[in-house]
Amino acid sequence: MAFLEISDLHLNMHTFDGSAKVLNGIELSVERGEIWGLVGESGCGKSLTGLSVSRLIESPPGEYVRGSIRIAGEDVLQASERRMRALRGRHIGMIFQDPTTNLNPVFTVGEQMIDVALHVATTDETLLNLPASAPRHARRAAARSLAIRMLGMVGIVDAEARVDAYPHQFSGGMRQRVLIAMALIGKPELLIADEPTTALDVSVQAQILKLIFDLVNEHNLAALFITHNLGVVAQLCSHVAVMYAGNIVEAGPAEAVFARPSHPYTKALLAAVPRAHMRRGELQALAGSVPDLFQPPPGCRLAPRCPHTRPDCIAGFPRMAEIAPGHRIACVLARTNHE
Repeated sequence: MAFLEISDLHLNMHTFDGSAKVLNGIELSVERGEIWGLVGESGCGKSLTGLSVSRLIESPPGEYVRGSIRIAGEDVLQASERRMRALRGRHIGMIFQDPTTNLNPVFTVGEQMIDVALHVATTDETLLNLPASAPRHARRAAARSLAIRMLGMVGIVDAEARVDAYPHQFSGGMRQRVLIAMALIGKPELLIADEPTTALDVSVQAQILKLIFDLVNEHNLAALFITHNLGVVAQLCSHVAVMYAGNIVEAGPAEAVFARPSHPYTKALLAAVPRAHMRRGELQALAGSVPDLFQPPPGCRLAPRCPHTRPDCIAGFPRMAEIAPGHRIACVLARTNHE
């Protein structure tokens, strides 16, 4: 079994307008040392998948209809909230999208990192190398030292002085580094990064991507990188999963998926990427619009927009089929091409 194993995950979000079927049978396996890029247009369920792994979806409105999310064999959907508090930080690290809203402006970055370290240390005494009976001042001093080391590890210059700075005293790229340090302070085995480079300029983005890549390889982490940027995935990720309207429609090694995209939606995404040689008007777009998830179409959710739609597309959602070693698509074309 893979370190992270998501199986047949269905999530509904209940609202005053009805129940939206936002995740529709997610299947994903992530091994240690792998960086999986989860890509797709806005609203396809990428962030909800990442939040589900940490079980940060409020219930209500969220309801997991069926499925499982296993981390090292343990189903987090069946775990108690107390157990989840032990898993978050220590086994699951999460880098959120916007450091401006995920760092508290009235506390120094050091105080916020110390709080994370002390929380993790309640379930893992080895983090601070102190027994639980150690006095509070000793534990805080050890947590502060750890915070300084983590800031230095993610490239914050003069970390011993900057640990006492407030978030507004850091640039956007440095705040993102602080979030990465907070996510890694508990030495997690799984790292989830939810569009961590969206608000950064290209040069800082490259630095953050290299930092994440090096940390994953150095510590042999399993990583899930959520983004809408196919260029970032091609640069960073070993594997890619393409999502559309709550479904993973294509998944496999990044090199194989980019070289031989096989699902119509993946082909449409790649065709919509601007290239230097393109002239005005040559950029392609996928016709139609995203389906209403309160009343999704039967069968394949791409069928109303797909140029290859046929009767069996709406008979039921197609199962993932392997078209090459490790490369799978959820499309009737997979069966047709192998008959």
